[in-house]
Amino acid sequence: MLLAEVARVSREVAETSARSGKTALLAELFSSAPPAEAGLVISYLSGRLPQGRPGIGWRALAREVEPAAEPTLTVTAVDAAVTEYAALAGAGSQAGRRRVLDALLGAATAPEQRFLRSLLSGEVRQGALDAVALEGVAAAAAVPAAELRRAVMLDGSLARVAAAVLADGAAALRGVTLRVGQPVQPMLANTAKSVAQALAALGPCAVEEKLDGIRVQVHRDGDDVRVYTRSLDDITGRLPEVAELARTFPGERFILDGEVIGQAPDGRPVSFQEVASRVGSRIDVEAARRALPVVPYFFDVLASGDEVLLDLPVRERYAALAALVPEDSRVRRLVVEDPGEQAAAAEEFWAETLRRGHEGVMAKGLDSTYAAGRRGKHWLKVKPVHTLDLVVLAVEWGHGRRTGLLSNLHLGARAADGTFAMLGKTFKGLTDEMLRWQTERLRELAVEDDGFTVRVRPELVVEIAYDGLQRSPRYPAGVALRFARVLRHRPDKRADEADTVETVLGEG
Repeated sequence: MLLAEVARVSREVAETSARSGKTALLAELFSSAPPAEAGLVISYLSGRLPQGRPGIGWRALAREVEPAAEPTLTVTAVDAAVTEYAALAGAGSQAGRRRVLDALLGAATAPEQRFLRSLLSGEVRQGALDAVALEGVAAAAAVPAAELRRAVMLDGSLARVAAAVLADGAAALRGVTLRVGQPVQPMLANTAKSVAQALAALGPCAVEEKLDGIRVQVHRDGDDVRVYTRSLDDITGRLPEVAELARTFPGERFILDGEVIGQAPDGRPVSFQEVASRVGSRIDVEAARRALPVVPYFFDVLASGDEVLLDLPVRERYAALAALVPEDSRVRRLVVEDPGEQAAAAEEFWAETLRRGHEGVMAKGLDSTYAAGRRGKHWLKVKPVHTLDLVVLAVEWGHGRRTGLLSNLHLGARAADGTFAMLGKTFKGLTDEMLRWQTERLRELAVEDDGFTVRVRPELVVEIAYDGLQRSPRYPAGVALRFARVLRHRPDKRADEADTVETVLGEG
């Protein structure tokens, strides 16, 4: 398929406001894509490269290259060029990368160049992100969107599942199931303002300590243990103690959901930022392990032996978890069978959790199933302050003692069309260490720098505390955050896991 077709549909989707219109445009394109290229087309329209981020900076993309007169560039040729670019390393690689990039842009027409620059910089903003792309695939393949969504959650890749279903129809969905060794997108939680509100919403539930650590999914098949993050990255080598502990459990095959935290000598948890450094890509694992040992605690089991447990209620999954994981490696919980009679006990559990240094509690309906990849209404988190996970859209260079550092963050929530709506700015709450870290990270994500403001790819998630909302005609959602301050960076979260504008307005 010609890239020109993908670029055209991307542009038309960006110009279409109605979700149904976006879906129809995508469905038409996906229907016409050859089966072997469907995965690539879907990845590109979702704003993703199968190779991940190949490290193409905005300066390289800003170079003027004479465009081709006629469209001849195919999506497979683009994929081959990006693969070649990403593979170049060592002496002479800079010149080689420039040659590959210039050849790719030179083979593209002017509209294709615009699309390529957006795609390669992570700036595809036509709103055809996963949710809308999934609906387009479902329409093209004539399969129920709900069934396709579940298959994608289990498989972890929209492009892979979509390519299969476009080729083989509904029969392809029946072959998608949870497998040990194939990470699944984790279930997420909504927010409740208090323990009382959570109990009223859920009825019989389990109230668990909410640990401030790294969400992990642990897969064991015999002696082979893999540890994945919430974004499905394999970090087994960076957390050897987690794999070692999993091998001591009695089951031979299982998938566990849990949290990894660091603990001070007195047993209290250390800050999230310290724990996050343990999964950095450049760490000396053994030195980091000596400096900060980490401990996993598990709260759910998704598979045990040959049995998939996703559709079992919480109370049954927890019984299966207790059979696999010793009590001292399970998250503390209180089962609330009667919210009326046990409300005081739940409030005391919440207070004790905060005294122990944890960030709050999770309340989970006892009869709820595991909705992989969904922010379900049956899991509710309760924290002592208003918090949101927002995406950094841009950042301003600091002044005074912050000169040379990227400081004031422009924050956005996910809009319904897949873009981000800005809600305000803040530089409050940032320690010197956090400033240094975010400067390095955001420079990697930069796409434009006018000397004052650096526009970045919307990938870095930050957890923000705030005191409420105020009306503001300056911002697209009509509101701005009051007294926003940064609690922590969340490199473990993807931008599509950030809070939505709808959630923000509901919080207000």
